[in-house]
Amino acid sequence: MEKVVTNRNLSILLLAIAILFPLFTDNQYVLHIFSLTFIWTIAVHGLNLIGGFTGQLSLAHAGFFGIGAYSVGLLTVKMGLNFWLALVLGLIITTAIGFVIGLVALRTKEHFFAIYTLCVGYIIYLLLYKWEELTEGVRGLIGIPVPAPIGPITFDTPRNQYYLLLFFLVLVIFLMHRIMNSIIGRTYIAIRNSEELAETIGIATMKQKMVSFVLSTFFAGLSGGLYAAFVRFIGPDISYISVTFDMLMYLIVGGMGTLSGPLIGTLLIVWLSQYLQFLQNYRMLIFGPLLTLLIIFYPRGIAGGYQMWRAKRLIKKSQQLM
Repeated sequence: MEKVVTNRNLSILLLAIAILFPLFTDNQYVLHIFSLTFIWTIAVHGLNLIGGFTGQLSLAHAGFFGIGAYSVGLLTVKMGLNFWLALVLGLIITTAIGFVIGLVALRTKEHFFAIYTLCVGYIIYLLLYKWEELTEGVRGLIGIPVPAPIGPITFDTPRNQYYLLLFFLVLVIFLMHRIMNSIIGRTYIAIRNSEELAETIGIATMKQKMVSFVLSTFFAGLSGGLYAAFVRFIGPDISYISVTFDMLMYLIVGGMGTLSGPLIGTLLIVWLSQYLQFLQNYRMLIFGPLLTLLIIFYPRGIAGGYQMWRAKRLIKKSQQLM
């Protein structure tokens, strides 16, 4: 009980800091980077759901991110729809495509699933790159409008955009918390630990993996749609395979299969990348060894390593009391 209260108080404190932070700074660059971090964290939560909790590593995540972004971009720029309507339709399009792809992809297992989704992600990138009549190809989409006002609230300033993206991030974290602390979440973990054992105890593994996969594409599409309205220019590179590996790096550093891992890893790597911009293409000379050391000494990432340390500490205390 003490652990739950502590975690709850820490979450409330971090949320209060995030809400109050823009009131004490006029630095638009800092707000911009934090806003981007919120967007990527939403996407990484989707990758964590299918990869970290369900044990099915999808390497097409950037592709679904691109579908969400281009859906919103095309619906607003070429069809003139309201952003909120375009976002809803973009989510429907992304999850529908994710469902169709999942019907085939989830018939494969382990590394075959990863290879198949890698190919799917690359095909999505090629479609966005080559289908110039629809996507404008390498030129990309320019002039994507900011989210339409909600009553008196507008989203044309960095501060208001920050709060909008923070709202969506908190909503996604809340949904992830509810999912993973429910029977459905425990089902995903059972599939990750042993799919054969899960089947023997009556779990419809194919159905549950499909739900997890579609939910992960939903989060990817949501983050992509928000990215399009925030940056207001998108090109096919946002769906390239390297973007998926960036997300995977955020997740590995933060901790796969943990609720706080996506936020920790994304915040740390995004801000570290900003401080190392002067190295340009040589940044991986630093990230590579650091990531290798992290995987060796903390295979469950920062959040997972902390959980293991805390568990060992509690076991040691209980042994001392005995």
